[in-house]
Amino acid sequence: MDYQGRTVVITGGTGGLGTAVVDALLAAGATCHIPYLVEAEAQAFRHRDNKAVTLYPHVNLTDEDAVGGFYQQVPNLWASIHLAGGFAAGGIRTAGKSVLASQLDVNVVTCYLCCRGAVLGIAANAGGRIVNVAARPALEWRSGAGMAAYTASKAAVAALTVALAEEVAKDGILVNAVAPSILDTPANRKSMPQADHASWPKVEEVAQTILFLASPPTR
Repeated sequence: MDYQGRTVVITGGTGGLGTAVVDALLAAGATCHIPYLVEAEAQAFRHRDNKAVTLYPHVNLTDEDAVGGFYQQVPNLWASIHLAGGFAAGGIRTAGKSVLASQLDVNVVTCYLCCRGAVLGIAANAGGRIVNVAARPALEWRSGAGMAAYTASKAAVAALTVALAEEVAKDGILVNAVAPSILDTPANRKSMPQADHASWPKVEEVAQTILFLASPPTR
């Protein structure tokens, strides 16, 4: 997985999984462009001073103009990896329209707009790669009981990925997604201290899968 000379966008790149993905991309020789909203994450981001990393503050990924403006600043785009998203638990009795709208915004709208920005950015080059993040409930719907809004939003991401893959394959743009279960991050461990953390997929393992899907040899 040689990324020398390749430019990659990573949304959510300052988060737990994002940091692992950026670690792996930098080790493979990539140049990374990372939009972010949360200043505290950016300040703590261990690659913030790396010359191969460019951070873009205050990019609202639910805003079409903001996303379009961001992608226009990224030169020679090869791959766009979309890790930005959010989780909301709660059964349908407690999760009303506002929860659903929020989950659609943070998971589906961000993914759609970034996919669109990536396709427009990659089109001028010789093909490229897009990788989204769905979730296990997006494919195994019954496992989403108690978090229907989240499940619906991630199922939409999965459907978007497959439809878009069919649409842009002729342009040499390959679109894939990963669908992990609960990731082993400090935040998830804190929220579920009694869970079997050893069974959770490690962010470094998921990062390697994402790098494979976004790599030039993948056909």
